[in-house]
Amino acid sequence: MQSDALRVLARAAIILGLALAAYWPALRSELLWDDAAHVTRAEMQPGSGLRRIWTDLGATQQYYPVLHSAFWVEHRLWGDRTAGYHLLNLLLHMGASLLLVRLLHRLWEPGRSRGGGVPAGAEWLAGAIFALHPVCVESVAWISEQKNTLSLVFYLLSALAYLGFDQSRRPGTYGLALALYLLALATKSVTATLPAALLIVLWWQRGRLSWRRDVLPLAPWLALGIAAGLLTASVERNVIRASGPEFDLAFGERVMLAGRVIWFYLGKLAWPTNLTFIYPHWDVAASARGWIGWLLAAAAVTAGLWWLRERNRGLLTGWLFFVGSLFPVLGFLNVYPFRYSYVADHFQYLPSLGMIALSAAGAAMAFERVRPAFASAGRASGVVLVATLAILTHRQAQDYRDGATLYRATIARNPACWMAHNNLAELLSKSPDCAAEAIAHYREALRIKPDCAEAHYNLANSLAELPDGGPEALEHYRQALRARPDYPEAHNNFANELAKLPDGLPEALVHYEAALRLKPDNAETHNNLATALGGLPGRAPEAVAHFEEALRIRPDFVEAHLNLASLLATMPGREPEAVAHYQEALRLGPGNAPAHNNLAGVLANLPGRIPEAIVNFEEAIRLQPEFADAQVNLASLLAAIPGREPEAIAHYETALRIRPDDAEARRELALLRARLRSGR
Repeated sequence: MQSDALRVLARAAIILGLALAAYWPALRSELLWDDAAHVTRAEMQPGSGLRRIWTDLGATQQYYPVLHSAFWVEHRLWGDRTAGYHLLNLLLHMGASLLLVRLLHRLWEPGRSRGGGVPAGAEWLAGAIFALHPVCVESVAWISEQKNTLSLVFYLLSALAYLGFDQSRRPGTYGLALALYLLALATKSVTATLPAALLIVLWWQRGRLSWRRDVLPLAPWLALGIAAGLLTASVERNVIRASGPEFDLAFGERVMLAGRVIWFYLGKLAWPTNLTFIYPHWDVAASARGWIGWLLAAAAVTAGLWWLRERNRGLLTGWLFFVGSLFPVLGFLNVYPFRYSYVADHFQYLPSLGMIALSAAGAAMAFERVRPAFASAGRASGVVLVATLAILTHRQAQDYRDGATLYRATIARNPACWMAHNNLAELLSKSPDCAAEAIAHYREALRIKPDCAEAHYNLANSLAELPDGGPEALEHYRQALRARPDYPEAHNNFANELAKLPDGLPEALVHYEAALRLKPDNAETHNNLATALGGLPGRAPEAVAHFEEALRIRPDFVEAHLNLASLLATMPGREPEAVAHYQEALRLGPGNAPAHNNLAGVLANLPGRIPEAIVNFEEAIRLQPEFADAQVNLASLLAAIPGREPEAIAHYETALRIRPDDAEARRELALLRARLRSGR
């Protein structure tokens, strides 16, 4: 028994070590596409955010409350440091691999079922293949796909518990299995296929299903799975916007698509080359008729395996598990990523277990049937296979080192991927030196997909940063809104650009208001609208209201504090409020020389606050010695204080050194010197 335990630990350690080496390039990766929407956002980090995760359907990227609760806890543990998320994802994947080993050992153990006959050790081959197969890289190396790794752990634990219940019929074991299934559903709803998978396994074990013993206990599970699936479909359609022309496929086209998808995934499992983050987006309408062969092949395999069921139920079991687990992503339901591609490696993370288990069992049984002399060759083949998969996974994981590497690799394998061009451009646009390359990728994204609202919007943002890019930026904002009228960010930024035009403010106000109708809790839009209103006669009270709303939404919004303070300083009787907002802005963002200068200007006009004004002018100059306005303002204040005229002269002289053409400062300096000479 002790030697068996040591053998198990040694095998587990080998798989873990190989996986750690294979996935090492991805463990230090930054946030990738969609990760920022999954890692807990600032407004969700307090305790109230945890409550919203469970009660507010739109609070998180998808309504997977267990997943986002896990992210919430993880953020408490290591914040935004990505290494923690990546390491946990790898450990969850390893946990799922070892649970697969345990599950298959239970199913294949002689005497456990009539489906025995699989040689000992085959379950370890299956676990190693799953742990190191490169189609799993997308799920393990991408933080967003913790929904895959975590949900699979719950899925397999639930399956193990249910098989225990099937043997003991103990209510407590049933309750544990059901609780784990609910956790899996609340992590990712594709695990709704578990009860159907259990029925397939029970049929494999017994050769038939009993309504009372087999089906009835799983009926509530089926109902819960359907409910979870319908909820996810509703969120996908109504919250995530998995709807519109891109998703309008006829039922016949969806059937043909399903046949094509099945064989695509089988191909990638059998020959995992050219794996891509985003695969080409198939033209279903144009291709569906030609896919009849794929569909007929899938039907023929199903019929053939059914015919062979009396001789070998395992083949049909593995096939049905694979196809059935793929059902949520075969094309019958709208899934948001279908906007980019109908297939993705992470879609087959769970379904691949069926084919992997079937292949491992088949290989082990085949080598057992040949002469004993080939036994060592069989073991050697298994080692070579696992080592090859580890090498391929290591290469694939390198694509996930950072966003730019991932998108460049995607474009190399799928040049028509507009999303990769757009997202790569977004990363490049953060560096001024890469602005031209970013714009080129935005233009390529629009060449591929002319109606892409996001690319028009992003290109407009980049053009708006160029000295002469304003007119073209306006046109791309218009096209973004033509493609997607309910795009609040495009309304807001379009309004920002319009507000720069001599006669553009009326139209800008319309777009600011449209942005707020679509997204009322956008603090930046409230701030921008308030800034525009503040410059219009008689609109100051409205501006103040919008600034205050921006600060209610985001109390640490430094720019809104400064803008509101600036406006309040011009309103008689509201100067003390302006001082309070300047001070709060400086508390939140210290080191702001202009804010110290403006605060000092307000304090200088309030009774008894001259010393504070001087301190703030001096702080502005300390922070920014070449700040000519602060030098002049301090000089003017000191010139009125008996005995401090020499300091005033020094500040005037410094200001004129910085800004020699300042006629007003030169005149004030001359007047001060004349006054001192006359002794007045």
